[in-house]
Order: sequence, then C-alpha cells, then structure tokens
Amino acid sequence: MLNERVDTAGLPLAVGDLLAIVGVLTVGMIQHGSMFDRGAIDVGHAVGVYAPFVIGWLVGAVVIGAYSAGAGESAKAAIPLGLRAWVVAAIIGFALRATPVFPGGLAPAFVGIALVLTGGLLAGFRWLFFKIVG
Repeated sequence: MLNERVDTAGLPLAVGDLLAIVGVLTVGMIQHGSMFDRGAIDVGHAVGVYAPFVIGWLVGAVVIGAYSAGAGESAKAAIPLGLRAWVVAAIIGFALRATPVFPGGLAPAFVGIALVLTGGLLAGFRWLFFKIVG
C-alpha cells in the first residue's frame, strides 16, 4: 500500500512542502515573539510548534497520496493532492495542538490563518516547481 502512495518521482515536492509548513509556523512564532528566548532560538518551543503539523503532514501526505506517481508528473495533479493532504494534516495538527502536550493552544484566528496561508504556499510552491522543472 505504501508503494502506491509514495513514489520517488513525487519526493522532491516533500522539501518544498515541509518548508512551506515550517515557514508559516516560523513566521507566526516570530510575529508573536515566541521564537526566541534571551536572544537565542527556543528550540524546545519551536519543535513543539512544528511537531503537530509535521506529524499531520506525514499522515496526510501518505493517506492522500501527495507523493504518489501522479503528483510527480504535473502541477494539475500535484496541487490538488497537496491541498487535500494539507487539509488532513491541518486537522491532525490542530487536534494535537489543542492538547496540553503541545504549546500554543487553538485560537480560531490561528486555524484560519494557518489553513489558508499554508495551503496557498503549498499550492504556490507546487505550481512553481513544475514551472521550473517542467
């Protein structure tokens, strides 16, 4: 089953996808002043913020097939697969973040902003990837 959901042709997309997810979360931490502790990156906090969404992405990407054979062939296939995987990943990430295990809580504004900005960045990256790679 995993071989049907993950194809090596789709794996280059994983780098940009993870950068999009981590990038939006990083900007949010910087905007809210929680990225740094006494001038240094608060690694423990950052990992706690990233983990729910990276876990969610790993599950969502495999379940939806974000790196399946079709995803590595064209933007027409890759973008919808990436967006569907992001919705699954975001739901998992938000659910994990709502627990006391991970920092940040679950403000409605965060849900909306993270869902839209990360989805837009994922779609934009995947579109640009196929414009450059062909």
